[in-house]
Amino acid sequence: LTEFPPSWSLPKVIPNGLLILSSFFIGSAVRNFSPFQFSMEPSDTLAVRGAPTLLNCSIHSEFPAKIEWKKDGSFLSLASDDRRQVLADGSLLISSVVHSKHNKPDEGVYQCVATIDNLGTIISRTARLSVAGIPRYLSQPEAASVRAGDSHVLNCEVNPDLVSFIRWEQNKEPVELDQRVFTLPSGALVISNATEADAGLYRCVIDNAGPTKTSEEAEIQILPESGEERTLEFLMEPQHVSKVVGESVLLPCVVTGYPTAYVTWTHKDQLIDKGRFEVLGGGSLRIFNLTEEDAGSYSCMADNVNGSIEAQTVLALKASPQFLKKPANIYAHEATDITFECEVTGSPAPTIKWVKNGDAVIPSDYFKIIKEQNLLVLGLVKSDEGFYQCLAENDAGNVQSSAQLIILDQGSAGPTPSAPRDVVASLVSTRFIKLTWRLPAEPHGDDVTYSVYYSLEGNNRERIVNTSRPGEMQVTIQNLMPDTKYSFRVVAHNRNGPGESSAPLRVATQPEVQVPGPAPNLQAVVTSPSTVSLSWDMPLTGNGEIQNYKIYYMEKGMDSEQDLDVSTLSYTMTGLKKFTEYSFRVVAYNKHGPGVSTEDISVRTYCDVPSAPPQNMTFEVLNSKSIMVRWQPPPADAQNGEIIGYKIRYRKGTRKSEAFFLYFSGLQRGTEYMLRVSAITVNGTGPATDWTTAETFESDLDETTVPAVPSSLHVRPLVNSIVVSWTPPENQDIVVRGYTIGYGIGSPHAQTIKVDYKQRYYTIENLNPSSHYVITLKAFNNVGEGIPVYESAITRPQSVPDPLPMLPPVGVQASVLSHDTIKVTWADNSLPKNQKITDARYYTVRWKTNIPANTKFKVANTTTLTHTVTGLKPNTLYEFSVMVTKGRRTSTWSMTAHGTTFETIPSSAPKDVTVVSKEGRPRTIIVNWQPPSEANGKITGYIIYYSTDVNAEVHDWVIEPVVGNRLTHQIQELTLDTTYYFKIQARNSKGMGPMSDAVQFRTPKAESSDKMANDQGNCSLFSYSTNIFHVSGKTDMSMSGTGDNHILVIVIIVSVGAFTIILVVVGAFLCTRRTTTQQKKKRAACKSANGSHKYKGNSKDLKPPDLWIHHERLELKPIDKSPEPNPVMTDTPIPRTSQDITPVDGSMDPMLQRPVISAHPIHSLDNHHHHYHLGSLASPTRSYLHHQSSTRSIATPISHLDRAESTESVRNTPSADLLPPSGQPSCTTDLSETDISYHSSATEEEPAFTTPIAHVRPTHPLKSFAVPAIPAYPMYDSAALPSTPLLSQTGPHSVKTASIGTLGRTRTPMPVIVPSAPDVSESSRLHEDAGSNYETDELTEEMAHLEGLMKDLNAITTA
Repeated sequence: LTEFPPSWSLPKVIPNGLLILSSFFIGSAVRNFSPFQFSMEPSDTLAVRGAPTLLNCSIHSEFPAKIEWKKDGSFLSLASDDRRQVLADGSLLISSVVHSKHNKPDEGVYQCVATIDNLGTIISRTARLSVAGIPRYLSQPEAASVRAGDSHVLNCEVNPDLVSFIRWEQNKEPVELDQRVFTLPSGALVISNATEADAGLYRCVIDNAGPTKTSEEAEIQILPESGEERTLEFLMEPQHVSKVVGESVLLPCVVTGYPTAYVTWTHKDQLIDKGRFEVLGGGSLRIFNLTEEDAGSYSCMADNVNGSIEAQTVLALKASPQFLKKPANIYAHEATDITFECEVTGSPAPTIKWVKNGDAVIPSDYFKIIKEQNLLVLGLVKSDEGFYQCLAENDAGNVQSSAQLIILDQGSAGPTPSAPRDVVASLVSTRFIKLTWRLPAEPHGDDVTYSVYYSLEGNNRERIVNTSRPGEMQVTIQNLMPDTKYSFRVVAHNRNGPGESSAPLRVATQPEVQVPGPAPNLQAVVTSPSTVSLSWDMPLTGNGEIQNYKIYYMEKGMDSEQDLDVSTLSYTMTGLKKFTEYSFRVVAYNKHGPGVSTEDISVRTYCDVPSAPPQNMTFEVLNSKSIMVRWQPPPADAQNGEIIGYKIRYRKGTRKSEAFFLYFSGLQRGTEYMLRVSAITVNGTGPATDWTTAETFESDLDETTVPAVPSSLHVRPLVNSIVVSWTPPENQDIVVRGYTIGYGIGSPHAQTIKVDYKQRYYTIENLNPSSHYVITLKAFNNVGEGIPVYESAITRPQSVPDPLPMLPPVGVQASVLSHDTIKVTWADNSLPKNQKITDARYYTVRWKTNIPANTKFKVANTTTLTHTVTGLKPNTLYEFSVMVTKGRRTSTWSMTAHGTTFETIPSSAPKDVTVVSKEGRPRTIIVNWQPPSEANGKITGYIIYYSTDVNAEVHDWVIEPVVGNRLTHQIQELTLDTTYYFKIQARNSKGMGPMSDAVQFRTPKAESSDKMANDQGNCSLFSYSTNIFHVSGKTDMSMSGTGDNHILVIVIIVSVGAFTIILVVVGAFLCTRRTTTQQKKKRAACKSANGSHKYKGNSKDLKPPDLWIHHERLELKPIDKSPEPNPVMTDTPIPRTSQDITPVDGSMDPMLQRPVISAHPIHSLDNHHHHYHLGSLASPTRSYLHHQSSTRSIATPISHLDRAESTESVRNTPSADLLPPSGQPSCTTDLSETDISYHSSATEEEPAFTTPIAHVRPTHPLKSFAVPAIPAYPMYDSAALPSTPLLSQTGPHSVKTASIGTLGRTRTPMPVIVPSAPDVSESSRLHEDAGSNYETDELTEEMAHLEGLMKDLNAITTA
């Protein structure tokens, strides 16, 4: 809580660090914080079996506390334990430690838990209790002979946990330890600079770990020094060691050899000074009170006149956790948010864990760990009161600190406001909601503020948001979750306190876009100098199946990202640069596209040993005993890490012995030395330079007098600077420590610069042009400055101004080449007119698209004036700009050019395909969908495929085209209780995309009552419909091709002869024609089931028949044309010959396409075979027109063989079957069984022909099969439903096949099929007639001839 109400007095801090509030809050007493903390906590302990041990714990508090102990996370039950008991101060006493190979009840991790009733619980840090093992010698001391003045090591290897119990005896008396005789951390005894007193019997003793145990005795004999040279060698080398800051460490380095070696230590290649460092026995190094700066590499070098040897080690330091900021006690109100701060340091970095009243705090929506250390508690409730502890732990130890939270009660000292009125959510988004309200009816004051309390619906933990200023009556609640219900209430405050709460307002946030959320827990682990392992978890909100992940990575300092696709939740990046920082992020993809990116995570690859030696190594002999070596680091790209030091290897002359030094002193006079240098990283030493030879002086230089005058001084003036060069004094026997340069206008004493003695030139900068300067140069050493030498120079006049910066390229143009390629061209005004590039300039092209908005630029470099960008997205607008670079000069970015890539076929299918039944119309379904995610252009149309067999070939599915701006479509008159499968394919200007996955839907089992009544009414008229005389384009009359002459003869005979004979002849003719016609229709019906049912008719192409003939009266009844100004029916002449009926390519002129005639059989309602087999459907491209005849009578039913060929029961569809294009009315008529329809490929603008036609309504086995009633007159008032007929693919009357491969071609004509009479007997069969085929023109001529005959007959009868 950062602020207190005005009525509070200032808080006071008492000496023990607790915060006390000294007054009351609006009449209510404020509870004080209670002191409750550990005054002593347990620590790691090594115990001995059978011995007692004590784990300390004590509490400082005002109230008595109950203390319990946990072992390995579980409470100890000590009520009936005789060995373990809690003492009065809270410490745990184990009277006798039990420990064996299979029973270790006392060893483990202990923790003290203190509880005060009605206040809270705190826990101590953890402490490990270890038990020493059985004493066991792994090696024994060995006898040896030692030369006087030399060193020796007596080893005694025991269990690692018993090293601290080792002591040494000489002749059974304790050995007195000092800087000459001392023990190592391993327990070994070191004797350095041996004397006669060191001779004797030595043994190693394990004491205070149970029974005392001694090793075997080893005799040490001291021999006099013979004076013979002995090679230097290590008896004990330093080993890698890890310690904790604040402890001490001993690094052993014991050397033997003669002459006695002089041992020196270096730390990070620097000689070690005394202080906290101590050298024991002339070699081993002890460091007291370790600090973090002591970590690193150490080198022990032993050197005598015969050579030198070196040993290296690394000291690693750990720092136990230390609090930089401890959590503080907090007062707070309910529904507010608080943060407990906890800042900890340590090495390795400590892990932070929070506990409340002794229980671990589990992160949730209301308890969050922020900044990896602090605890954020949202929407406080009364139960949140108590003690919170921050526990920090690493390999070096663990610490804890606690803080108390007190929830304040609300008080009142006067009238408070009533509830705010009319609380509404004025703006609702996916992650925020804006609330507004009106002033309370009774505010009781002017300065009214408001608090908004909100919570997840069903959760009693509320959060609070306050208005920013008095009188403000709106607030925006941020950071909400999408598609989640929240409860809001508003409370008004005046100077007396909070008032009444408004009624809860429940509001749900909007659902978020269906793309994946960020992948949580992204981790990058460096595994080698060139590899990084990445891992992450699946997004919490995937919004569907995750298709793949894309990893974006970028080298630090670069401005372009690289990416790669993966399908797993981890990936190892290889081929990265060594010791280079990279940033990584991951984006999940689903079928809707890319999701939300993770935050960038940065790591640096491991360093490696340098791959090149230091550069520019030089040396300078300082005096007879010193040499100065200089060098520069290896090239930056070859350092492979941070250079932590250098190694200098040197040797005298051609001697083989080598040593490593950074400081050269004590060299021999007049001696030749060979030197070379190598660089060091934490991974090791890189290659060294070549050997360089230097020779020390025979005698030292003189520094008892000042240097002589420099032998020469030269100056070279420039515009704003003067280059000064010189040579040293001629007397080389006097030491020169450096040179002093003085300069100024007219006087050399205006400014002074000192340079190193090795320098021979210097550039004086920032001078005025055309000015006269006087320059002086003096050599100096520790005695003083020598005699100066003078020179003067006049700076040059100001030259022509520097050329202008590079001009940006102009005339940038983006030429689109394909759907993924754009060519960018530009001109450069800084080039000659021929635009020929003759220098080393280059151009940088950058491009991006604004979708999504956070897209980063991609760049490419080129040395030409054009660049072709590939790999772009189709139908996407890109912007391009160019800049030119020449040397260090760079232009600004040019003006942008834009280009939109061409479209290409959709690369994904329509999504979210759903099928639902239309309410009240079970035979009608509604298909809904969404556009493809990757449309790659404007969608111009969709094709719906549906079938009852999901495994059927594509060309056997029924198709329905839909215009591109629609996302829903109705399909009507489906079969009840039947399973259908639906697919959708999108189309743009470039072609068809992939199909969506099949969606299954089953139609309902029953129709509505109105529909059933309709069907029954239709059935009652079925027998009457069979008595109608039918005229078909395929009918084979009993007359031959020359039958026209016979009919004329009959007419002449009737006109001359008897009227009765004419009636008999005409009646016989009509009966014969009906017989053959009915048989041919029945035979054609069998073929219809196999070859003519893949397409739905277009109601726009239908037209009521021009002629009805009833064989009872034989009179002509004309049917009126549609009264609409643009009738949907069209007349088309029938072709004469079979050669006229050919498949028409979709590219032909629609005026030249031939008509298609189709029909379907109608069976009786008692036929229950309502299924069919798609596998038996004939290809539509193999169907032709046929004449059919039979010797059977009209009443002959469809045979059993016919049923086998077409296993479905087909009924004529009502007028709603055939639907016009969307938005156009349907004008059709319910006709009798023998309707014949044909479809014209001509456009609607064609003039209608007057040739009489017959109309057969097309049906399909996927439709319902109701028999319609026969209307007395054509009906044109049927309203069209919003569906698109299949046949309106490219034009109003173009007929397309369902096959994708033939979608652009016009379907070949289907066979005309005429239904039979109702079934009477199952034994009758139909026979196919192999007669000649009639084309449309021939049939038209025949029909016109028949019409003339009928007119003559009517004229005769009326006469």
